[in-house]
Amino acid sequence: MALRLRRLARNLWLDVADTRRAIPADMAQRLMARVTASEKRHSGEIRICVEAGLPLSYLWRQAPVRERALAMFGKLRIWDTEHNNGVLIYLLLADRAIELVADRGLSRHVPQEDWQAMVARMSTAFREGRFEDGLTQALEEVSAVLVQHFPLAEDEVRPDELPNEPMLG
Repeated sequence: MALRLRRLARNLWLDVADTRRAIPADMAQRLMARVTASEKRHSGEIRICVEAGLPLSYLWRQAPVRERALAMFGKLRIWDTEHNNGVLIYLLLADRAIELVADRGLSRHVPQEDWQAMVARMSTAFREGRFEDGLTQALEEVSAVLVQHFPLAEDEVRPDELPNEPMLG
């Protein structure tokens, strides 16, 4: 019960101001530039979403962070890309948790265990509050997977289907 109350307090205490402190405007710009550069090398779409805390409805029913990440994947329309190869990098500050959610086109090539291994490698940076390092590492690992399975030809140009700036909430 104490753990549940502690998680509830942490998630309700933090708000968008905390998100903006963790991911200031200059960092958000650098992350956006990295996403833009990455997407010039593959046909995938990458979105970064950072939230301060879970909504009360998730906390009340003790929903896992993964459930919220899946909801944001849909809300941000990452599933709606031409090749179904979008990826969400989701960070929840209150729980210092990261989730990677890949669309079905990419999931066919990369087993869930590989995504979990990526998350495990990044979690140290997030636990230490090094959000830019962790998000940059996540972006680099996701980009490498997308380049491996969905590379662009040298002269190929593709439309940018989703915004590249991080979604901060």
